[in-house]
Amino acid sequence: LHNQRDAMPKDKTKPERAKPRFVTMEHNTSRGQHFLCNPLIVQAIVDKSNILSSDTVLEIGPGAGALTAKLLDKAKKVICVELDSRWVGELYKRFPAESNSGKLTVINQDAINVEFPYFDICVANLPYQISAPFTNKLLMHRPLFRCAVLMYQREFALRLCAKPGDELYCRLSANTALLSEVQHLLKVGRNNFKPPPKVESSVVRITPRGTHPGMNYIEWDGLIRLCFGRKNKTLGAIFRQKEVQSMMLTNFKTHSALQQKPALGHAEHGPVPMAA
Repeated sequence: LHNQRDAMPKDKTKPERAKPRFVTMEHNTSRGQHFLCNPLIVQAIVDKSNILSSDTVLEIGPGAGALTAKLLDKAKKVICVELDSRWVGELYKRFPAESNSGKLTVINQDAINVEFPYFDICVANLPYQISAPFTNKLLMHRPLFRCAVLMYQREFALRLCAKPGDELYCRLSANTALLSEVQHLLKVGRNNFKPPPKVESSVVRITPRGTHPGMNYIEWDGLIRLCFGRKNKTLGAIFRQKEVQSMMLTNFKTHSALQQKPALGHAEHGPVPMAA
C-alpha cells in the first residue's frame, strides 16, 4: 500500500483563486456604489481595453472585485483605488495570493485627491458623481497612458463624445477633444448593476493625443468656460458684457504684473480689445 501511494502521480495544478464570497455589506449608493453584476459586460470591458501581459492597469472603484478578477488574469499588475475601507478588506480576502505577490495593490484613498502611480491603461466603473473631475485629472496626467476604458452615466458619455454642431456639444466636449480622442464603445442598461442606478450607462474609450497643444490649459479652460457659459448668446454678446470685460482687464493686469510688463489702463485706453 505504501509503494502504491508513492507511485501515485502528484497533483501539479495551481491552487484556485478564492471564489467570490456572498458579501452582505450594504452598498453605499451616495458614493456611487452600483457594482456590475453581468459577467458578459465585465468581459466586454476587459476585451475592449486590449490589455497586454506586460501592462500595469489602474482601476478606480473596484468594489467587490468583479472587474478586478478579469484584469488580474490579463495584466502584469493591477493598482486599485478604493475609498471605502470595507471593500478594501474584501479585495485582500478575495485575492490573497495576488496581493502577497505584489500583483495587486489597493490604495485606500479618494481617486480625485490621490497622486496616481505609473500605469499603462485605466479601467473603471466610475462613481458617477466624480465623472467630470476625474476625467479632467486623467487628461492632465503625465506620463501619458495608452488608453482609458471607463463607465459613465449615458448623458455624460454622450456629451463627452459630442462633435461641433451636435446639440450636446459643450465645454466638456471641447476640452476632451483638445487632449484626446474619444470613442463610444457600448451601452449598458441599469439592470446590469447591483443595486440598479436610476440612469442608463455607457462605456467610453479615451486615447490621449501624443502631442501637447502647447498652451496654458488653465487659461484655455477659462476661455471655454466663458464661451459655453450661456449657450443661447453669441460670442460677441458674451464678450461685450461689462462684467466679462472687467474680469478680462483684471486678469490682463495680473498677467502683465507677473510678466513685468506695463498694463493698459481702462480709463486711458478704453475697453480691452476683444482679442485679449
